[in-house]
Amino acid sequence: MKTIDDITNFIFLESNPKKADIIFIPGGSYAELAENAAELWKNKYAPLILPSGKYSVKRGYFPNPSSKAEKYNGTYHTEWDFLKNVLIKNAVDENSILKEEDAQFTYENAFKSREITDKLNLHINKAIICCKSFHARRCYMYYQLAYPDIEIIICPSDVQGINRDNWFTTENGVERVMGELMRCGSQLKDYIMEFTKE
Repeated sequence: MKTIDDITNFIFLESNPKKADIIFIPGGSYAELAENAAELWKNKYAPLILPSGKYSVKRGYFPNPSSKAEKYNGTYHTEWDFLKNVLIKNAVDENSILKEEDAQFTYENAFKSREITDKLNLHINKAIICCKSFHARRCYMYYQLAYPDIEIIICPSDVQGINRDNWFTTENGVERVMGELMRCGSQLKDYIMEFTKE
């Protein structure tokens, strides 16, 4: 069905990894995102990793990890705490991990990360984003707004058993992907109008 193909191609962005200046992790409680970032760092795709996140504005606290809680079973106060711990347990040098732990939604992940990189005077030409596969489009759009002049490389991870080939076969997959589709429109319309006025 062409409509499913169109939605899939819009939501599930993915690039082959390439050398970059930094790896961004836009929050979350899934270990796979930081594990993916750790592998890319170990393979020298980028020298720095910036996990971002406090906790969901809706929840108001950091829950237990959503995956691999038996392996990453520490006490975590923020998404950043959790993601940093995953990175370190996967052999990332602590000195390569930057800190942003105030963001509570994707827009803030992007723009608060920009505040950090600007404060550190980092010159970024290319950046990798390690996110959930069905979160890829929204992450791309917000980080593109925050960093309009850089190349963004999306290296996602499949979580909850949802991927581009099967999302439309389960109720959870359909809910997640259609939710992302709605957010891409409703959350971004004001920002798009604002940026196109400039």
